Amino acid sequence: MQDPVYWVTPRHLAGDDGALAERVSDTLTGLDWRVWPTARDTLLHVSPDGLCGAEWLLASYPFELGGLPVAWQVSARSHTDSVMAEWNAYFTAGVPHEVLTDFLLALDARRAPDAGFDGPEVVLGELGSRGWFRDADRPRTAAFDPGFSASVSLELLPPLVEDADPRPGQMGWQAWAELGLGNPYLWCASFSASVPNDLVAVFASSLASSAPVPRRTLPARAHDRLNIIRRT
Repeated sequence: MQDPVYWVTPRHLAGDDGALAERVSDTLTGLDWRVWPTARDTLLHVSPDGLCGAEWLLASYPFELGGLPVAWQVSARSHTDSVMAEWNAYFTAGVPHEVLTDFLLALDARRAPDAGFDGPEVVLGELGSRGWFRDADRPRTAAFDPGFSASVSLELLPPLVEDADPRPGQMGWQAWAELGLGNPYLWCASFSASVPNDLVAVFASSLASSAPVPRRTLPARAHDRLNIIRRT
């Protein structure tokens, strides 16, 4: 008999079901991304055109976001012979795998993964269309979910977040979930300054989606805040 399946909302509190590596890897394999192990005991996936990469980093424990180890690093470059990535995005364990895979599907579909023309408003517009509120003090750069347990905002880049633009004081989109002010983060995500806003908007739209997601295990810390829609 199969384990019970729970359908839960909100998505940003649903956790990754302990399957973040498998679900993302399956998605990339389905897109014909190549994969091989690295000397750091990580797994590197590379897009068919060689311009995009996604690396499962948890074994090497490179650095933390919000006190949580980074699990996936996604990057893009303008040419296959470029040594440095144009931008990077980082995700800790606990990020709902549906949100990360939607981001990767959008990245794979782009002709130029390192360039975009939309401004920050496209990110906030997606969140607003799905019921999130803009921060009254920062209406052009930050939004919260209705339960104030998740945020997406433009912030100074955290340490070790790499971008091709070397100028100091760069701003990038940051996202996180927590059960209350001062509580440990459930997960974090960081997008370097050059990540196209329309790609971040895909992440934001998926994160704020009201569609329930299936889970076989529920995150213990967020259990009381989840709405269990159906179980079989």
